[in-house]
Amino acid sequence: MKPILSVIAASILILAFSNAALARMLTTVGEGEGELDIIAWPGYIERGESDKTYDWVTGFESETGCKVNVQTAATSDAMVTLMTQGRFDLVTASGDASLRLIAGKKVQPINTGLIPSWDTIDERLQNAPWHTVDGTHYGVPYQWGPNVLAYNTDIFKKAPTSWSVVFDEQTFPDGKSNKGRVQAYDGPIYIADAALYLMKAKPELGIENPYELNAEQYAAVIDLLRAQSRLVGRYWHNAQVQVDDFRNKKVAASSSWPFQVNLLTAEKKPIGTTIPSEGATGWADTTMMHADAAHPNCAYLWLEHSLQPKVQGDLASWFGSVPAVPAACKGNALLGDTGCATNGFDNFDQIWFWRTPTAKCEQEDACVPYSQWARDYIGIISQSHAN
Repeated sequence: MKPILSVIAASILILAFSNAALARMLTTVGEGEGELDIIAWPGYIERGESDKTYDWVTGFESETGCKVNVQTAATSDAMVTLMTQGRFDLVTASGDASLRLIAGKKVQPINTGLIPSWDTIDERLQNAPWHTVDGTHYGVPYQWGPNVLAYNTDIFKKAPTSWSVVFDEQTFPDGKSNKGRVQAYDGPIYIADAALYLMKAKPELGIENPYELNAEQYAAVIDLLRAQSRLVGRYWHNAQVQVDDFRNKKVAASSSWPFQVNLLTAEKKPIGTTIPSEGATGWADTTMMHADAAHPNCAYLWLEHSLQPKVQGDLASWFGSVPAVPAACKGNALLGDTGCATNGFDNFDQIWFWRTPTAKCEQEDACVPYSQWARDYIGIISQSHAN
């Protein structure tokens, strides 16, 4: 009887937390508290400091009196750590962080009735499983996009067709080895990129979902990443550092975000991107509110502001992402009417969006959980530094 009682007790605790969290939700949005603290990916909250054309903060501050303070984070793990510290109101969380934040009771349910523009959100995102649990929304969709393969067009006259250029030792078209000239993302979720590659490179492994790996599949993926560590010149997490590496020709090919590519393209550097034949992982980011947010009224005002078509379109143009609001795809001077198509609006079903791996999975009897991913990836990076 003890296991049954434990399950019942756990269910009661979860229900009690849900009811308590729902009870704390605002029922009306009042006057702003004068300040708002946000954790965001680089390039997500711009006030014109990088380029005066891109500014969706100054107007918000003037209209609401809520001064926006931004702390950038380069990985989902960093975002979870910062939210755990408890001094922030909002976070632009990707799928490999959002459910961890919900399970850890670090974020609160969102009262969508207080967000007039909620119904303008892309229907593919409104009830997405990375921010919706048992019908309760814990965030507001912000932007989404793929993790692209970026490459130096002086080296690759034609776009690479496979992720093998960063995973397998080989000679590049310029006659030089790829050793030391490729990069990999500095985050455990990158294990999914390797798993995605092996889905086609080694179909006998039977991988059907890069976030659901049994022990045998996971071992093969880790072996690939250990071999890759001898090729990697840098494990990147700082977007600007990667921009500098491409600018200074220290890297020939790497996984990347459209953000870095946009910056390099603006400088007319030899940069190209592609989604290889194996497909790509990606991110669908959600703005989530801390369970004990100190500035909830300002937070709700920002959540509504973040869904305005101009904000969505300007951000998509700057970052190279896809708006969460389809109306932003037309009439935006910066994004242009073809910008959404260029950034991958129609590729939604081809992207394996980031999510936190758990021991309980659909495709396999038992899967390797994220805690193991994190431990092993630290070891792989340490091995790379030792080489």
